[in-house]
Amino acid sequence: MSDRTPAPKKLYIKTYGCQMNVYDSERMAEALGGNGYVETKSPEDADMILLNTCHIREKAAEKVYSELGRMKALKIDKPDLKFGVTGCVAQAEGEEIMRRQPIVDLVVGPQSYHRLPAMDDAVQAGKKALDTDFPDDDKFDTLKRRSKAKRGPTAFLTVQEGCDKFCAFCVVPYTRGSEVSRPADRIIREAQELVETGVREITLLGQNVNAYHGHDGGLAGLIWALDKVDGLERIRFTTSHPNDMDDALIEAHGTCSKLMPYLHLPVQAGSDKILKAMNRKHTAESYIRVIERIRAARPDILLSGDFIVGFPGETDQDFEDTLSLIREVHYGQAYSFKYSTRPGTPAAEKPQLPEDVMNERLQRLQGLLREQQVQTQESMVGREVSVLFEKAGREAGQMIGKSEYLHAVFAEAPLDSIGKVRKVRITRSETNSLAGNLSKSPQF
Repeated sequence: MSDRTPAPKKLYIKTYGCQMNVYDSERMAEALGGNGYVETKSPEDADMILLNTCHIREKAAEKVYSELGRMKALKIDKPDLKFGVTGCVAQAEGEEIMRRQPIVDLVVGPQSYHRLPAMDDAVQAGKKALDTDFPDDDKFDTLKRRSKAKRGPTAFLTVQEGCDKFCAFCVVPYTRGSEVSRPADRIIREAQELVETGVREITLLGQNVNAYHGHDGGLAGLIWALDKVDGLERIRFTTSHPNDMDDALIEAHGTCSKLMPYLHLPVQAGSDKILKAMNRKHTAESYIRVIERIRAARPDILLSGDFIVGFPGETDQDFEDTLSLIREVHYGQAYSFKYSTRPGTPAAEKPQLPEDVMNERLQRLQGLLREQQVQTQESMVGREVSVLFEKAGREAGQMIGKSEYLHAVFAEAPLDSIGKVRKVRITRSETNSLAGNLSKSPQF
């Protein structure tokens, strides 16, 4: 009888889309760890491959099918290799994935990945496993506690999932379900565990994170509770809705030293007609008033946003209204996209704009946003910022980190700077990053 421990099985996860999927992939890996899996960075080494998918962008499902088509050749050398599709495409497509790609062994939606160990057991027994329910049981209660292994200095932490806003262009309410908030005590415990593993900055995640209601004080109350966690130096949150920026949260931006001066607050368009068609439930004017209140609380805050061009019915004037809003707000960073239909959403039934019109508008909008980003970065030259160093750069002695404004910053610094916040004086602006020197003033 052999005393040898079985070799661990290898798990490869490819993550698409948002930060919430990054967090979900981490938790899926931890869940399958109990079934003997360890992560690998190579699909060729894997015993199971999971594609953790996103349904927000155009042709998301087709990209998943194409990836599966490319990867199925791996089964030639490894017939027992298992495939799974998780996330929002899994939720939307369900059994269709297995029908179109028979190599897929399991399909699980984003609310059910705590059931992965049992699904893996079924797959190993030669069965197919499908779970796209919105279960009553809380996946976060079912998941085992986070690993105590050493981590990098930053981490994502999901606090809220789902969406009740039903924007006309968005599939999230259908793939992630209605808004659900995790209890504050469990979030605080998970944050403490992350800090024990070396994390110094936590980004709180949610489809509508500022609609969080798991603490009596809402998201602001949760932030102040996390402010008391020893060793946690920085707090961020994303993604927010303008209608959920309450007084307490705005005030926290001005008074909580751990809450970083960066806010991603999508507006999508600057035309009230288009905003109404999008079912955004706010106007351009109300959005700008919120921005004014936030800047009054924290004058140096860097703002980021999302924009969709070419939404059905958008006229030249509607587009010009969006450009006017961008000029008035001035964004340090932003994300912009051409409208693309999402089957099952109200906007998908409306007449679509010509592709060449959308392309031309997107180029103009991105040009303006790029100009504002460059101006913002150049305004940092000569300033002193606080940088949380995360890793070594390619050049000897170079470290890379993020400033409080979420700018990537390069500076020469000792290797033991990783995981520490240092003052850096910015000397130049580069494409999508800043460079500087360690400040001679007292460090944090």
